[in-house]
Amino acid sequence: MDNSILGKFFGGKGAEIPDVTLDPSKIPPPPTPPETSKDVKNKPGDKWSNFDPTGLERAAKAARELDKSANAKEALDLAKMQESSRQVEFQSKLKEYEIGLEQMKVEQIKQQGEERRKNLSQDAKIKKEQAEYQDILARRRYDDQLKQQAAMNEDNLRRQEESVQKQEAMRRSTLEHEMKLRRENEVARAEAEAIARAKADRENKDIRREEIKLKFAERRQTALESIRAAGTVIGDGAKAFLTDWDKITSAAFGITLFAAGIYTSKNAIGVTARYVEARLGKPSLVRDTSRFTFLETLKHPIITTRRLFSKPENALRGVVLKPTLEERVRDIAIATRNTKRNKGVYRNILLHGPPGTGKTLFSKKLAMHSGMDFAIMTGGDVAPMGREGVTATHKLFDWANSSRRGLLLFVDEADAFLRKRSTEKISEDLRATLNAFLYRTGDQSNKFMMVLASNQPEQLDWAINDRLDEIVEFDLPRMEERERLVRLYFDKYVLEPAMDSKQRLKLGDFDFGSKCSEIARKTEGMSGREISKLAVAWQALGYASTDGTLTEQMMDERVDEAIAQHQLKMDWLKHHTPDTAGATEEGSSDNVLSTKSASIIHPTS
Repeated sequence: MDNSILGKFFGGKGAEIPDVTLDPSKIPPPPTPPETSKDVKNKPGDKWSNFDPTGLERAAKAARELDKSANAKEALDLAKMQESSRQVEFQSKLKEYEIGLEQMKVEQIKQQGEERRKNLSQDAKIKKEQAEYQDILARRRYDDQLKQQAAMNEDNLRRQEESVQKQEAMRRSTLEHEMKLRRENEVARAEAEAIARAKADRENKDIRREEIKLKFAERRQTALESIRAAGTVIGDGAKAFLTDWDKITSAAFGITLFAAGIYTSKNAIGVTARYVEARLGKPSLVRDTSRFTFLETLKHPIITTRRLFSKPENALRGVVLKPTLEERVRDIAIATRNTKRNKGVYRNILLHGPPGTGKTLFSKKLAMHSGMDFAIMTGGDVAPMGREGVTATHKLFDWANSSRRGLLLFVDEADAFLRKRSTEKISEDLRATLNAFLYRTGDQSNKFMMVLASNQPEQLDWAINDRLDEIVEFDLPRMEERERLVRLYFDKYVLEPAMDSKQRLKLGDFDFGSKCSEIARKTEGMSGREISKLAVAWQALGYASTDGTLTEQMMDERVDEAIAQHQLKMDWLKHHTPDTAGATEEGSSDNVLSTKSASIIHPTS
């Protein structure tokens, strides 16, 4: 039986049963069960008023034709099978539809969870931004409060100063008025006294004339009698002395003893003064020293007592060096301190490198750390002394050996007088002074240690190099050391004065840490002394400004000027280098060793 017959049976003539495929998204709701006859009877009659029974008649006719057919039973079975297959397919589509609905619900739950998580993160972000904004507002309010408080303090201070000035002006005017009245009273009293005295003198003029005549007459008589008596006594004494030989002999012997005593005392005082000067007085070659003389001890007993009981300081306090050099100089400081404590023999050190790299500062810190006295001399002071240089050198070392605490002798610019003796440009007096220096430093001492500093160590005499135990090179600071130096001197010369309310210096609103790092990057090739002078210049700019405020722009301008000046100095040094090389012992540039090559000679550099 084909579909046309079933179509006739179900729908009418010639109708075919459509092949329906179910879409899960378009699945219609499940069909409602057919209405029963009871329900039909219970419905209102107006719904069945337009019912057309022709459809039922056609269906009945088709059923009768189907009964008459020989394949009616098979067609009916086939229809039932198709209907059951459609039902099964419909049920499967219905299950797929339900599964799709469940998946849609799961996806919707996931989307809701994702939306909720996004909302929570967005709320957290908004709360964080609100907290940061509130913090910024609080900081600004605090800054405004500080500024208002500072303005109020300045206003109060100004009012107090004005009040004090007014009180001072009132007190000054009162004092001036009192002085004026007192002066007028004194003038009036003096005039009255003068008038009264003049009147009394006029009235007693004759009496005073007689008194004066009598006084001068008595004085004249007394003087004449005194002269006569003195002449008589002296004449009698001289006559008695000249006639007595024993008295003449005793007088001559006494005069001789008196002269001999004066001469002996004078020479003894001179010898004692020279001994005290050699032992306690500061030698002429010493520019600066921490050792107190006898007179300074009497002048400053409290400072001397503090020095005696002071604790050793850190040798690297305030000294910024690279890590390897810090480790090495720290070892030297510890060894020197233990040498002094155990009364051992000190070692001599050579510090070489560019100017301003901390050689003198480290020498002072080394002496303070070890508990020793320090003395600073300059090599340029020896040559002008001429023949007196030998005597001054011996006095220097006699004075150094007399130190009870031990003395650290720092010789700055040592190549100025300790240069090679074979060169023709060294004078005989300077050669003799160098020989005296070598004689006094031939053996290591437990009284003093010698620290030499030189920018050109290749010019030192070979005998001087033989007396050195350590050679330390002080290089220009690198990026890390420059940043530490910039921060150190910025805190010392700018930040600390700005924090002091008594000083006029103030700071603008900028990031100090990042600015110090930026300046450290710009100041490549500059020494520690140049960086410290740069910080002092910042302080001076702040003091010179109208309101005492140091701004970031002012600092940048001064840094640019310092970099330009440093570059100019380097250009001068490049132009001066050939002359310096030609002034060496052999007069050849091949014999000039750089600071780096000089440090390679010694394995410890």
